[in-house]
Amino acid sequence: MRIDKYLWCVRYYKTRNIATQACKKGQVKLNGSVAKPSREIYATDKIELRKNQVNYQLTVNDIPPNRVGAKLVDIYRIDTTPKESFEAQELLKYSKDYYRKKGIGRPTKKDRRAIDDFYEEEE
Repeated sequence: MRIDKYLWCVRYYKTRNIATQACKKGQVKLNGSVAKPSREIYATDKIELRKNQVNYQLTVNDIPPNRVGAKLVDIYRIDTTPKESFEAQELLKYSKDYYRKKGIGRPTKKDRRAIDDFYEEEE
């Protein structure tokens, strides 16, 4: 089975097109080397993929006949992703919570107080 189809079947990507684009960008590695979307995979292959700033590592158990339900995914792969990868993602999420995107609108009351306090300290 093609690697892009496998990643779609085991629900790492929502569509096959997204999985293909990730392979073309070099975000998917098979047994340590960058994999093209048409690369064939077999049982016991090791796949590394980068998605949402997390480096997932998985081992292929078996090849699914087609896209499988979320509860059946563990039959076809073993997830060996270290816990540190997910912890780093949590820290990144907390750091982004406070900041608003540029151009999102007027400052909130809290933002306005912080701005006023900043200018009062300068005087």
